[in-house]
Amino acid sequence: MSNETVVTAAMLAIGDELLSGRTKDKNIGHLADMLTISGIDLKEVRIVADEEDAIVEALNALRGKYDYVFTSGGIGPTHDDITADAVSKAFGVPCEHDAAAMELLAEMYKRREMEFTEARQRMARMPRGAAHIANPVSTAPGFIIGNVYVMAGVPQVFQAMVDNVLPTMRTGTPVLSLAIACPYGEGEIGTPLAAIQKAHPETSIGSYPRYVGQKFSTEIVVRGRSQDVIEAAGAEVRAMIEDIRRRKDIAESHSADA
Repeated sequence: MSNETVVTAAMLAIGDELLSGRTKDKNIGHLADMLTISGIDLKEVRIVADEEDAIVEALNALRGKYDYVFTSGGIGPTHDDITADAVSKAFGVPCEHDAAAMELLAEMYKRREMEFTEARQRMARMPRGAAHIANPVSTAPGFIIGNVYVMAGVPQVFQAMVDNVLPTMRTGTPVLSLAIACPYGEGEIGTPLAAIQKAHPETSIGSYPRYVGQKFSTEIVVRGRSQDVIEAAGAEVRAMIEDIRRRKDIAESHSADA
């Protein structure tokens, strides 16, 4: 029996600016890196506009399918920051000004000698019963409800919030990887590589083509949760490469003799 533990996650990135190209997302890659290190598998990423129904639909689909869901964007002070409302609707609870968040923000704006306006108070709104995600960068907290972690879209703030929540989360067995350089293109290795993948279902084998100096080559990456498993598949990949090389040498030899 395998002792491997698999913990899954999804990300929901929210914002018209992402879909228009005005803002280039930096949070997906950061979250993927951090989750991989922590042994949590990021299985799906969706990007939706600042539309309540779209956010609710995507969030309900993801939170029922994965252990954790991370959202980014839409919790600021402007009219189109509607993530808190949408998350509340998805969970069927009121969205309201959280007393502790109001206190945090009021104190921060007082220190900065700035007015705690109605717009700024929007950053204290969250679903009833949600827990805070601390924001050491700009004070306004994210929040957790159920298995959903709602965080800011600003990369510096998002990263700080991820750092705060990851130590509290259940993690799985980390995925290990083995990279093998292959001097042949995918057209030559596709069929035998598929057979190796089929023979080693506990691994995930990816091929990444390269084109250097008018010649195709491939990096083959074997991933799995056991060193023995990936080494076994890796040995077959190396044997495949050697077999292709041997057959090419024979073909070239016959061609020269002719």
